[in-house]
Amino acid sequence: MKSVLIKIAVLLAMLAIGFGIMGLIHVVAEETEEEKPVDSRPVVSVELLTPIDHQVEITSFGELTPLESTQLSAQVSGEVLSWNENFIAGGVVKRNEILFTIEPDTYAAAVLQAEAQISLAQATLTEELARQQVAKREARSLQQSQVSDLYLRKPQVMSAQAQLKSAQASLSIAKRNLAKTQVRAPYDALIISRDIGTGQFVSAGTQVAYLNNVETAEVIIPIAGFDSAFIQDDLKDTSATISTQGRSSIIREGMVNRNLGVVDQNTRMQHLVIRIEDPYGLENNLPSIKFGTYVQVRFAGKTLKDVFKVPQSLVNKRKIWLVDSNNKLESHSVEVIREEGTFFFISSGVNERDRLVKNLPEYPQNGMEVKIIEVPSALNASLVLHNGSFDPATTAQ
Repeated sequence: MKSVLIKIAVLLAMLAIGFGIMGLIHVVAEETEEEKPVDSRPVVSVELLTPIDHQVEITSFGELTPLESTQLSAQVSGEVLSWNENFIAGGVVKRNEILFTIEPDTYAAAVLQAEAQISLAQATLTEELARQQVAKREARSLQQSQVSDLYLRKPQVMSAQAQLKSAQASLSIAKRNLAKTQVRAPYDALIISRDIGTGQFVSAGTQVAYLNNVETAEVIIPIAGFDSAFIQDDLKDTSATISTQGRSSIIREGMVNRNLGVVDQNTRMQHLVIRIEDPYGLENNLPSIKFGTYVQVRFAGKTLKDVFKVPQSLVNKRKIWLVDSNNKLESHSVEVIREEGTFFFISSGVNERDRLVKNLPEYPQNGMEVKIIEVPSALNASLVLHNGSFDPATTAQ
């Protein structure tokens, strides 16, 4: 019985010692936690600012229009014998292709008549020249006072020469009129409308069709005041990209052709003309852009030297937040000289390798100390190599 009591006493003593040790450990742990300082600094990520040279891109919109349109008229009168199967609204014809034919018999007869007049005039002139030679031989035996221009038949020769020239001119006109019985396309053309049919009599000067030139098209685009300062001084033949909007976008290349040279009195904008060759893709098999399409035009402007490209979301009232050498926030006023897309381009107010804050605390203050998130050096080098800049990761300092 006594041994049992001893065992119980030993067990109780061991339990007491164990609880005592556990309590001591708990107290020591609480003291250790109370002594460890709590870092309450806001966490931010930064990006080193690097100056770049940026090629400004000017963007505007306009409507594609033909370089020229023609109200086609018949130049001779007569009955329409036939017309080209493509000479219909929406049809496309090539340069010098016959559009329709006017009955040519009358004009062919006029050519024959003019040729006959030339033959007659040539015969008359030959006869007068021969008579002149006879008069010159006879004049050698006469006194000088008896020899006149009339005696030498000079007026008769000049009259015969004039008649020949007149006949030749009549032949040229007759041949021209005969050629005009076949009305040809003045250029590669889109037929907008046709107002004649087979058997119809047309008079000279009658409008018979309306054509659009599809060899060249133009887009007149407005240039806003904030873009005008960034337009190159010499725009002639500057390359431009023309694209349509929508699900299936079409992209074609064009050239800046000219400045219209005036400022619109209502909008205070100037206008540029962009020219695109073969808009319907007849020669180069490129995608077709139809007249009347509203297109976007982009072309290169001036180059901005040593500017800083910053997301618009990081600029507020022309101010940005940097982190100084002591890891404290400081607000800087900057000069924004250009806005493109979601970025501002800053010309002054910051320096190379300044640390730009990419995610601000909820209530930023000048002098607020922050904790910076930095990327490992190996990852940073990889990002710079592939992207030209780095985006800090989430490894806390």
